[in-house]
Amino acid sequence: QVQLVESGGGLVQAGGSLRLSCAASGGSFSINAMGWYRQAQGNQRELVAVITSGGSTNYVDSVKGRFTISRDNAKNTVYLQMNSMKPEDTAVYYCNALVLLGVSLYNYWGQGTQVTVSS
Repeated sequence: QVQLVESGGGLVQAGGSLRLSCAASGGSFSINAMGWYRQAQGNQRELVAVITSGGSTNYVDSVKGRFTISRDNAKNTVYLQMNSMKPEDTAVYYCNALVLLGVSLYNYWGQGTQVTVSS
């Protein structure tokens, strides 16, 4: 019912920047929180950054000072600005949303977008 569409992934050199976008659509709903996860090849998925509808944010230590998560609640869209990128940032990045549908809360995932940082 709720669709999360990601964009902005690609190939970038170390030290460069990318901005990921994730737009939620599909009906009338309220997003409690949105975040970005990433999963490197052969590794577990980890939470990179999260933002609540009220604007509070949290980041994994490895990206603090380099990545910034933001949101436009009116557009149900979350962004991840990634600066000073490192090869260690290479992963598939997944958008996630906690969505309130009626009186129930659901967890939705985007399709994933590949981010590759070359040295």
